[in-house]
Amino acid sequence: MFLQIISLVGVGILWGGTNPLIKKNSQDIVKVKADSKILQFILEIKFLATNTRYLFPMLLNQLGSVIYYLTLTNADITLAVPVANSLSFVFTAISGWFIEKELPKPGTFIGAILIVIGTMLCCLGKYEETK
Repeated sequence: MFLQIISLVGVGILWGGTNPLIKKNSQDIVKVKADSKILQFILEIKFLATNTRYLFPMLLNQLGSVIYYLTLTNADITLAVPVANSLSFVFTAISGWFIEKELPKPGTFIGAILIVIGTMLCCLGKYEETK
């Protein structure tokens, strides 16, 4: 049970920590222009496939998906989904604050704390069920 929770927290960190980097490092894709939609698509794929500042966070994000998939084989889905997804939102906010170098708004900060408390209560409830 403990290993599953640690894995799900890791998934939340990988997903949430990489989301702002993926967004930031893929913004220049709008500068890619072509005459046809097919060529536009090919050039956009080439841009993303050769942009290492985009690829590294994307690979870490996908590693999170692999860990999530492997964890689902043993974890209770009613625990796995809320823990991974809610913590992903929290870590997206935290990493976004660091990337943008600005403090969060009070409501965002309070919301993140409430998500963490709710996740802890969810984990505690599942832990007590398995005793």
